[in-house]
Amino acid sequence: MEKIYKEVVKLLQKEESFVIATIFDKTGSAPRTAGAKMVVRNDGSIIGTIGGGRLEADAIGLAKKSLSLKQTVMQSFDLTHNDVASMDMICGGKGEILIDFIDAQDENNRIIYETVVKIQEKREKAWFITVLDNVSGTSNLRCQQCIVKPDKTLIGKVDCDPNILEKLIAGPAKISIHAEVIDNQRFLVEPLRPEGTVYIFGAGHVSQRIAPLSETVGFRTVVLDDREEYANRSRFSEPTELMVIDSFNKLPNLHIDEDSYLVIVTRGHLYDRVVLEQVLRSNAKYIGMIGSKSKRDKIFTQLLNQGYAKEEIRSVYSPIGTSIGAETPEEIAVSIVGELIKVRSEGEKTNSKKSGNTSDIYCNINDPD
Repeated sequence: MEKIYKEVVKLLQKEESFVIATIFDKTGSAPRTAGAKMVVRNDGSIIGTIGGGRLEADAIGLAKKSLSLKQTVMQSFDLTHNDVASMDMICGGKGEILIDFIDAQDENNRIIYETVVKIQEKREKAWFITVLDNVSGTSNLRCQQCIVKPDKTLIGKVDCDPNILEKLIAGPAKISIHAEVIDNQRFLVEPLRPEGTVYIFGAGHVSQRIAPLSETVGFRTVVLDDREEYANRSRFSEPTELMVIDSFNKLPNLHIDEDSYLVIVTRGHLYDRVVLEQVLRSNAKYIGMIGSKSKRDKIFTQLLNQGYAKEEIRSVYSPIGTSIGAETPEEIAVSIVGELIKVRSEGEKTNSKKSGNTSDIYCNINDPD
């Protein structure tokens, strides 16, 4: 999403008007692609995607019309079963798509989108709010947009009660894209927050369940494996990214930073330790390794003998996931993604759960399996 906003700023700087197509929930059961954005330019070229297929093709057609008329419209959609499957939607294929004409001559647009880019570059949080009013009962909508920061600072110009904006960013609205109708105005609220990247090492059954859940809650998700027959599109759908690597013994450059979340679930735990060795001293916000306590303790002992410090080892979440009694791959995935959400929410690199306190980690280290 950051790349799209940067491209939007470039277009505005070139004084080129365009359309942004955004998918929104309509029924309360949001498609997985809710919040997806696509820029459509005057020549019909696009930046980004809203999932492909018929919906994207229809959106491009609507965008071209919107550009010629310089109008913003909201269009409902109800996809067939085949369309839903091709876009990898969940909870059905109903929703709405905002076809938003962005006028390059409007100074407010430049201010808004430049602010969005700055917020994302600084890894800050805010809310992008679109206010829609019907124009004389036609399909044409008056569209106003603003940015609301956590301290309630407002950037941009909108005609509405400030108390409404405060309500829109409270409670669950803090993190989820949503739409509301208040006093005959339609409000579309999009949280701006560091997305975070989840790297999943291993493309087995558990990874198959983790990846779509991770995407659904707003993480960019990358699955790595050295087997192309596992890391492929028949097993992992868009927008999950796939990397077929030469070997887990030497990982490629993954640009791991403080917004990275690492989930180690290699096949049969065969490469868990070798992956952990390579990422343990990274700046990742989260490093989790699947497996029992006895397996964890053996690996930690080996790492201690290799010169890793106890403090480094304590940064690992293992056994991985929140404690919900998970047994099936589906349950384990929920447990793991729940822990990712918790860490992201807390904004911490460590937490008291992890591997337990120091005595817990090492007191059973010589216990048999």
